Amino acid sequence: MRIRTLRSRPEVPGRPAPGTELLTAEAVRLTVGGRDLLAGADVRVAAGEVVALLGPNGAGKSTLLSVLAGDLAPTAGEVRLDGRPLAGYRPADLARRRALLPQAAALSFPFPADEVVRMGRAPWADTAAAAEDERVVAEAMAATESAAFTGRPFTALSGGERARVALARVLAQRTALLLLDEPTAALDLRHQELVLRLARTRAAAGDGVVVVLHDLSLAAAYADRVVLLADGATVADGPVAEVLRGPLLSEVYGHPVEVLPHPRTGLPLVLPERG
Repeated sequence: MRIRTLRSRPEVPGRPAPGTELLTAEAVRLTVGGRDLLAGADVRVAAGEVVALLGPNGAGKSTLLSVLAGDLAPTAGEVRLDGRPLAGYRPADLARRRALLPQAAALSFPFPADEVVRMGRAPWADTAAAAEDERVVAEAMAATESAAFTGRPFTALSGGERARVALARVLAQRTALLLLDEPTAALDLRHQELVLRLARTRAAAGDGVVVVLHDLSLAAAYADRVVLLADGATVADGPVAEVLRGPLLSEVYGHPVEVLPHPRTGLPLVLPERG
């Protein structure tokens, strides 16, 4: 089930071709206080695909995403971005290549929502791309249906509204790799679908997207590939239909799971078995 046929990124400038390898993490381990938070995680992300990181609580999904972003240095193993070790990037260069949406968007100062989104343009200050800041910010807020929050204090927004503004900030960063940690957690049904459609749109434009999800049916509907984690290690990596199987999910999640085909699309619907 593992995908091993990704090509290296071309040297020519511009957007990488679909299938071009953007990010590779191999045998990643992270030990903190004598405890293995990651114990052999592998991830590959290509241009033009949405990769869903799945697994039960404590599986290491958010920790792995922080390692992929370069916010945490692994104890062992290696992460490569565009073919180069992640540790070799300067912070400004890294910020122009990948954008991270953390689980919680916490700000203690009441910045206006549009200023929060504009923070995503900081990596492009003093570059030619800075001339596009206002347009990019407006487009990101429109895409996330957060334009109505312009001028409103971020701290006065609801949890779901903050989540959409935080996503707009990440979109405004305009990187070829998006790392999204539970972007649908605080959202209603409509906006959950909106966020995953945006992920698909970015992938269709040639970007790579890694998204941590708890809703397995959402992952089945929008991801190209699934990486399933358990106890800090990758236990499966492959197309949705190959990984989202009842026996495997039942074992990993510790609860009986049924996987049924959607009556119209045929995509897997993942449901817990109930008495």
